[in-house]
Amino acid sequence: MRLGINLGYWGAGMDGDNLAVAQEADRLGYDVCWAAEAYGSDAPTVLTWVAAQTESIDVGSAIMQIPARQPTMTAMTAATLDSLSGGRFRLGLGVSGPQVSEGWYGVKFDKPLARTREYVEIVRKAMTRERVSYEGAHWTLPLPGGPGKPIKLTVHPQREHIPLYIAAIGPKNLEQTGEIADGALLIFPSAEHLEETAIQPLRAGREKAGKTMEGFDVSPTLPLAVGDDVTGLADMFRPYTALYVGGMGSRKQNFYNQLAQRMGYEKEAAEIQDKYLAGDKAGAAAAVPHQLIDQTALLGPVERIAERMQAYAAAGVTTLNLAPAGFTLEERITALRAGTDALERSGLA
Repeated sequence: MRLGINLGYWGAGMDGDNLAVAQEADRLGYDVCWAAEAYGSDAPTVLTWVAAQTESIDVGSAIMQIPARQPTMTAMTAATLDSLSGGRFRLGLGVSGPQVSEGWYGVKFDKPLARTREYVEIVRKAMTRERVSYEGAHWTLPLPGGPGKPIKLTVHPQREHIPLYIAAIGPKNLEQTGEIADGALLIFPSAEHLEETAIQPLRAGREKAGKTMEGFDVSPTLPLAVGDDVTGLADMFRPYTALYVGGMGSRKQNFYNQLAQRMGYEKEAAEIQDKYLAGDKAGAAAAVPHQLIDQTALLGPVERIAERMQAYAAAGVTTLNLAPAGFTLEERITALRAGTDALERSGLA
């Protein structure tokens, strides 16, 4: 099992620290550094900045939002980043959510699976440097009846095949991800529930494409906090968990809330969402069960984290992405180093 880091969003007040964390992860031999985007910092700019100041660690978008860019623009960005980084770029894609897609980008959030499939097909075709011609329900290239003609990408990526990941939560999205992508970006993964919540639909998708799970990168992100007080460490992540389970999306369309329900927290997920949407964020955080946080984060001393890493590897994880927590850069770097120490102790390195 490999280790990665996830820097999350840029512009959250820790930008200088984030670069130092990425550089330390590079020095420690971490495999990949991911950056996110929502409606603030964009992922490609951050990844270019990180790639320019690191040596060997891969840089990946987790995610570049599908409604934010035309697929050919995404292919251009991926090819450029791969070339500039010396072949270290990984393309992570996702549909975002209805509030961001429609509220920020003005793109209707409908038929997300079909849109993702077409998007991936166009991106892959463009990056082969063939002339792009495509007829789909959501994109048609070139537009008919006009001056447009099939064009091919002029930039040469460093590699012939840039790894393509999809952020997936729901069963149907996971199955399609297994079918059309090289890896899956997961969030709130529980080793105890991973088989039914992620691996089974991914495997079904791979089988549909005539493939096995061999070579497919199951790549979840987990918060990491090191110390002896597991309860206290878990409490650090109550607002984070409440935000996603309670407030990421509408009452009817919150993928993270639905995931918590599939993990057996139906009643708790409903309470968290009720309180969060009513404006009681503190109450929502207090309603998050300790077990839910403990199952979806790496908490405790190094020995305990090593045991949890073994559980994730046994469940099918191939790249474990850590989000090292801490109030200072020193604390985050300490957590980062503890991650490599735990991996070595687990025997998975």
